[in-house]
Amino acid sequence: MTLRYPVLAAGAALLGLVMTTETYGDEGMWLFNNPPRAQLKERYGFDPTAEWLDHVRMSSVRFNSGGSGSFVSADGLVMTNHHVGADDLSKLSDEKHNYLQDGFHAKTRDQEIKCKALELNVLLSIKVVTDEVTAAVKPDMKPAEAFKARQAKIAAIETAATDEKNNIRADVVTLYAGGQYHLYTFKRYTDIRLVFAPEKGVAFFGGDPDNFEYPRYDLDMCFFRVYEDDKPIKPQHYLAWSPAGSKEGELVFVSGHPGRTNRQNTSAELNYLRDTGYPYLLQRLNRLEVLLNAWSERTERNRQRAEEELFGIQNSRKARIGGLAGLLDPKLMGRKEAEEKRLKDYVAALDTKLGELPAWHKDAKTAFDVVARAEKIRAELIKEVTVLENAAGFNSHSFSIARTLVRAAEELPKPSGERLREFADARLKSLKIQLFSDEPIYEDLEAVKLADGLTFLATTLGPENELVLKVLAGKSPRERAYELISGTKVRDVEFRKKLFEGGKAAVDAANDPLIEAARLVDPASRAVRKRFETEVEEPKRQAHSALAQARYAMDGDKVYPDATFTLRLAFGTVKGYTESGQQVPAYTAFEGLYKRSAEQKNKGPFELPKRWEERKGKLALSTPFNFVCTADIIGGNSGSPVINRKGEVVGLIFDGNIESLVLDFIYDEQTARAVSVDSRAIVESLRKVYDATDLADELTGGKK
Repeated sequence: MTLRYPVLAAGAALLGLVMTTETYGDEGMWLFNNPPRAQLKERYGFDPTAEWLDHVRMSSVRFNSGGSGSFVSADGLVMTNHHVGADDLSKLSDEKHNYLQDGFHAKTRDQEIKCKALELNVLLSIKVVTDEVTAAVKPDMKPAEAFKARQAKIAAIETAATDEKNNIRADVVTLYAGGQYHLYTFKRYTDIRLVFAPEKGVAFFGGDPDNFEYPRYDLDMCFFRVYEDDKPIKPQHYLAWSPAGSKEGELVFVSGHPGRTNRQNTSAELNYLRDTGYPYLLQRLNRLEVLLNAWSERTERNRQRAEEELFGIQNSRKARIGGLAGLLDPKLMGRKEAEEKRLKDYVAALDTKLGELPAWHKDAKTAFDVVARAEKIRAELIKEVTVLENAAGFNSHSFSIARTLVRAAEELPKPSGERLREFADARLKSLKIQLFSDEPIYEDLEAVKLADGLTFLATTLGPENELVLKVLAGKSPRERAYELISGTKVRDVEFRKKLFEGGKAAVDAANDPLIEAARLVDPASRAVRKRFETEVEEPKRQAHSALAQARYAMDGDKVYPDATFTLRLAFGTVKGYTESGQQVPAYTAFEGLYKRSAEQKNKGPFELPKRWEERKGKLALSTPFNFVCTADIIGGNSGSPVINRKGEVVGLIFDGNIESLVLDFIYDEQTARAVSVDSRAIVESLRKVYDATDLADELTGGKK
């Protein structure tokens, strides 16, 4: 249950988003405007038509809370994972209802519950705007000037394409680390209602012990419905349900939003992650896991409040351990070094060629050195970036709100292209949905988290650091956290609206302790952000852009860019694998769920919900439950549909096996697998366990 876009990233960096030079087997997270037609035709005799691609694209959905989904009915029904919907289940829960633990079923439309601050996006169109963006940066510009000019052009393009009246969102997406820029326009939906979720006990059966493992037995599914004008939408495109499901060896596709891969990082970037980035992040994750585990154990209500955040931390911790193992694998690093040497040799060989050299050649020759210097600066800045700009030193939702209000007052009077990117006109509507959400914020949990954050701030920068002394104001981290959290009014939505709409004058006059704390640290936070953007990100962006052009020249354009949480198409076959000399079959079945539970004495994360014990006799126990395929996925693909050649649903991505954790850096078809809920298990459980016949009929068109 890993593949939701990770909640904590390794710093705020752009991690070398450049293209891969060679593809292996079923490798690739492909753009919808550059699908792998040649590979599919050669390997599988399948050539997707433009109509097929458009249909799949328009049926796919992005959850801005992190994750993927798809339309699966003519009445706006959206399918995703339980763990993608977990944040919304938690927000909708109260003292009487724990929807995350106990599940939810709206038997009628009027029982569907509106979610808080959830936004779904559907990709309407893709336009290449590379020439417009790159023309804004002149050859003689310094990095800071280049960064500012590029951001201004991007903001202008996004603003021109945004249509707030019709809920059209526009994002300029950076691909190939600046080798290309694409304008993505989305239809934005904000009235999203919960329809169905199973109990967490079966959605995340096996818990952390089975996370990233296989065989698996998880019903990791959740259903929402999209509304407009208080009525369910009628999407033109939605995915039909396969009546037969999948079979072993069958070609399948995954349409989703992989969050981030680092497959073409240079050796310097991988060494940074191995030696500095991942170890530092793991220390932080371990600290937070201990904190929230201890707080959760105090009361059942505490556990309910912290459960979703704790899961995200545990999941990220396990994923980073797997990624670090890959970085410590000499075979993997050797393959990466060989790829890098191949490109270096190609660029160097051009010096001996007669005729005019390409424009990118000069920058490509020095690109690896430029990236290496930037990584040294990145290592120097990681602690300040983490505690200040990433706000780990002020870990709380309340501080995030306070800083947004402080920055909005400073940023919004500026032209859109001169603001911090998150405050550009094209992003304001989404920002305000989040800022003005009435989702619950728990004062006691906020105080605990902020106290730990302030402790982290003091131990990172030093207790005698001038800024630390000002922030703590002569108090211990625990005392200061309580003072700030109990004294602030930012958890009041009307207060937030008043300050946001009142601008700088209202924020200056707020007399709120947390607002003042956010204002106090903002100059230092902005300063380290600026250094990171201009001394790390911008030099790397220009260097990788030159390397991207070199790869184009060397290998042609039949390649895919690294993941950027944008819609991609992956393909593969339903296929088992060999682990430690043992054959692991492609499918599990319901009977394996009950056997696994019995082996673990039906305790802890292996305890089945009561309903599943009572309904065992009604189930066809041979029904396929979970399955694996070779499709190329990563975090962010959670909730992606698995479809066949006809574009029919045969499964629902929810995880990868332990061997798949290396896919962040390199593709492996031998043992890495994507894990899915089988479409047959979804329908069987809806009909036989949950008496959700209407929902099953909506999915299948009434077919049994």
